[in-house]
Amino acid sequence: MPVVDLRYGSQTHVVDLSCSGQHYTPGHMPQLSLPPRYGDHEFGWQKLYGAVYRIQGCFGAHRLIVSDPTALQYILNSPNFFLGPTLDAVVNLMFGARSVICARWNEHRRLRAALNVGFTAAAVQNCLPVFRKVAEMISEELEKSSKASTNVCPILSNATLSAVSEAILGYSLQDLGEDFVANNNRIVQLAASQSKTQILADAIGACLPSWFWRGAMYLPTTAFQIIRKERHLTERIGRRIVREKRDAAGKGVEIDGDVFGLLLQNTSDDTRKLSEGDVVAQTALILVAGQETTANTIAWALLELARNPDFQEKLQAEVHSMSGEGAGHASYNNMPLLNALIKETLRLYPAGPMSERVALQDTGIPLADAITTVTGERINQIHVQKGQVITLAITSYQRLHSRWGDDADTFNPSRWLDGAPYQGDAVGPYANLLSFLGGPRICLGWRFAILETQVILCELVAKFSFAEPENTRVCPQYMNQLLPIAANGEKALFLHVTRLL
Repeated sequence: MPVVDLRYGSQTHVVDLSCSGQHYTPGHMPQLSLPPRYGDHEFGWQKLYGAVYRIQGCFGAHRLIVSDPTALQYILNSPNFFLGPTLDAVVNLMFGARSVICARWNEHRRLRAALNVGFTAAAVQNCLPVFRKVAEMISEELEKSSKASTNVCPILSNATLSAVSEAILGYSLQDLGEDFVANNNRIVQLAASQSKTQILADAIGACLPSWFWRGAMYLPTTAFQIIRKERHLTERIGRRIVREKRDAAGKGVEIDGDVFGLLLQNTSDDTRKLSEGDVVAQTALILVAGQETTANTIAWALLELARNPDFQEKLQAEVHSMSGEGAGHASYNNMPLLNALIKETLRLYPAGPMSERVALQDTGIPLADAITTVTGERINQIHVQKGQVITLAITSYQRLHSRWGDDADTFNPSRWLDGAPYQGDAVGPYANLLSFLGGPRICLGWRFAILETQVILCELVAKFSFAEPENTRVCPQYMNQLLPIAANGEKALFLHVTRLL
């Protein structure tokens, strides 16, 4: 009989999942990652077994699933945990060892401190003209569409890539070249995939040494060819941008109008500071990670507006009441309905619904809510051994009834308007959510993403009304991110888009 086996020290608590259909080789991982609708099993497991439980991973390995807020906060802030083996291998392959996401310990602290200057609230405020330009571009694309329903996903994806390119690099997509744009589309398609075969391949790959992954870059498969080309193109783009900005600065031209220019103003030969090579090394991460996450968040927000027309009308009234005021950063933050929509969308649809960590040594994880073992003992921490892989169940945390209330599974933006929407201490940088993670590895560009989302949604809600077509089915599925997947299995979100008079 298939089971989930939870071991806390010497205690064993067995939970029956006899109807789950799991097999020994992939364990319960397909049920966790590949249900028809994301969370079909995970959210039910949480309700039945609590905010911490252990499932069977691939090849019989145990995997701890954690949505307890105190445990999450401890894991994200403790030096006793690092990126899980699969995640570590993937980010090194995609972005290179010198990128901030791959860096460890002192090197990570050095890079974070130096890069933060480009993503402060003041620095992000300088991106407003670009965000407004991109929002207008989306509006123009929607107006050109003559179809009964429009797939908003490719429009939003192209727009957010333009926003990252212009606001951070200071270059348009045309400046980056057709070759990069075409390969970037392949990278997006490659990332938007998940299967039992990939789950097993990831589990095997996690056991392989780092030298294997360095060599894997040169394997003649389609996937590695795309990744190899992406690394080559982004490094070339980064070096070109740095060189041209330095040449411009030598001629007395200001170069701090974008994030890269601001970072280059703060580079130094001092090994403790940011070097030009460090800036170049972040190019791949910035271009890839900053695109689809924001595009998907906006897509989910539009879908919820389409499903909740009464709220959509109230938001339109709020946006129209702000028109003509030259809305700046502060004005966007002072729009309660707009920000309630964004927060609720991020709560229900975090771009990364799960993240992986591994224990670097034996340690105890504290819990917000004590657990009763099968022997009746109450424990308030779980002891894990070195090498234990842990899944941070971010979406489950953001649906935890003890944290968010009895309607935690329901889209209800009013929860952000009626006082404190959650119980307990904050664990993430924005609205007590972990959509941008927490601790020292908080998403560097979270302010950038929030302002970009505010500006684009403001523009779209002011000009259009959105409705969900009849006889359509869109499900959230985990494809390395939480994506809107249509009935044909493809990433797509079709909406009726009507121009407001």
